[in-house]
Amino acid sequence: MTVEELLEKYAKGVTDFSGVDLSEANLSGAKLSGANFSDANLSVANLSGANLDEANLTNAKLNVARLSGAHLSKAILNNASLNVANLIRADLKSAQLKGASLIRAELIRADLSRADLEGANLRNADLREAALRQANLRGANLSQATLRGAFLTGAHLEEANLNDTDLSRTVMSGANLRDTELRQVNLRRANLSGTNLSGANLRWADLSGANLRFCDLSGAKLSGAKLIGADLSNANLTNASFVHADLTQTKLINADWVGADLTGATLTGAKLYATTRFGLKTEGIICEWVDLSPTGDRSIIQNFTAEDSRDFFNATPPTIRIIVDAPLDGEANFALAGAYYQISQQYRELRQPPSMDIGRRRTVFTFVLSSDEALLPTAYIAILPFKDATDTQKNIAASLSMMANQDNSGQYIQELDKLLDEAIANATAIKEMKKILQLAAKLNFFQAPTQTILTNSSSQNLIVHYHPNFGKRFINRSQVNTAAYDESYNEAAKLIAPSSSMIVDFVKGFHYISH
Repeated sequence: MTVEELLEKYAKGVTDFSGVDLSEANLSGAKLSGANFSDANLSVANLSGANLDEANLTNAKLNVARLSGAHLSKAILNNASLNVANLIRADLKSAQLKGASLIRAELIRADLSRADLEGANLRNADLREAALRQANLRGANLSQATLRGAFLTGAHLEEANLNDTDLSRTVMSGANLRDTELRQVNLRRANLSGTNLSGANLRWADLSGANLRFCDLSGAKLSGAKLIGADLSNANLTNASFVHADLTQTKLINADWVGADLTGATLTGAKLYATTRFGLKTEGIICEWVDLSPTGDRSIIQNFTAEDSRDFFNATPPTIRIIVDAPLDGEANFALAGAYYQISQQYRELRQPPSMDIGRRRTVFTFVLSSDEALLPTAYIAILPFKDATDTQKNIAASLSMMANQDNSGQYIQELDKLLDEAIANATAIKEMKKILQLAAKLNFFQAPTQTILTNSSSQNLIVHYHPNFGKRFINRSQVNTAAYDESYNEAAKLIAPSSSMIVDFVKGFHYISH
């Protein structure tokens, strides 16, 4: 069939040209929207500027075809062969390209927004500045492709192969790259904010200067990766591997990297304000100094020797221990579970229930926190179900008051004061909901003397309350109930707070404070 015959038939309403052989034909600018070219041979054909919107090109051969500026919106190109085709500035919005072969295809500035490229082969393709917003590229092969400056916002790239691909300066915010292959990929200065990269393979990738804020990189493999100057603020890096990675001056403010492997990594100049530093593997790390300022402006610098850095990056999880001088029984356990559940609805820091160690004489409740600065305010709330709550809370408030009088406490007292004020407001709201604590107040277990011990991430302890009768329980052997206590102690003894020097030293051990 000649080009003239095809155009004449189309003008008469014929749209089925399946299996036609039009290789090397000149169809430049032709209007063929909705036509059926399934299984057709259009290799080396000139279709520049042609209108093929909603056309069916399933299994079609378009190798080396010229499709620059062509209109292929909503076209069906599943399993089509477009190797080395020229698709510069082509309109492929919402096109179907499942399993299509686009090896070495030129797609510079092409619009593939919302296109379905699942399982497509784009190896060595040129996609510079192409639009792939919300495109489906699950399982696609983009190895050694060039996507410099492309737009992949909200794109789906799960299990895709992007090994050795140039993604520099791309915009990929909100994209899904879960379990994606990205070995030796170039992501310099790319915008990946909010991207899902959990389980991704980024070994030896270059992410220098990249925006990775709020990214999910949990379980990702970043061994040997370059992250110089990258922004990983608020990122999820739990259990990620950074073995021998370069994190020089990387911004890790408020990042969560518990369980990360930093063996042999370089962390000199990393910005680590409010970043957890426990549960890390840090053998052989290189770190001369870190920036602990809230904004990463180098106003608080911590210098290290090799031994100092090892200690700094091997902190322990901050914990609150409430030790009750009585064994926990079933009724008290039920009341406590209900009380802490209701409290957690008001105060989210206690959303995880405590671990319990129940002995014959005492019960220990341990709360593991994500940050040091949450210790005092959370302890203020955690003690609420117990009779000792008022005294413990007075000691916590007194501790911060003493800190405020220290000349060297100005850097952090305001933040701690703010957090405690919020806890006090929450405690007031919780106590107004009387039903939360009503049952606990009736049981002997909650009347028992307590100790409250805080442990910061530097393994320093601070006892914020120690009941004078703790450990002095007397037993009335003629009664089954043994939870009786001698209350004839000096009332003033309950309010003895830690010394100001103890409090200052304890807070200086917080992970974001410069010593």
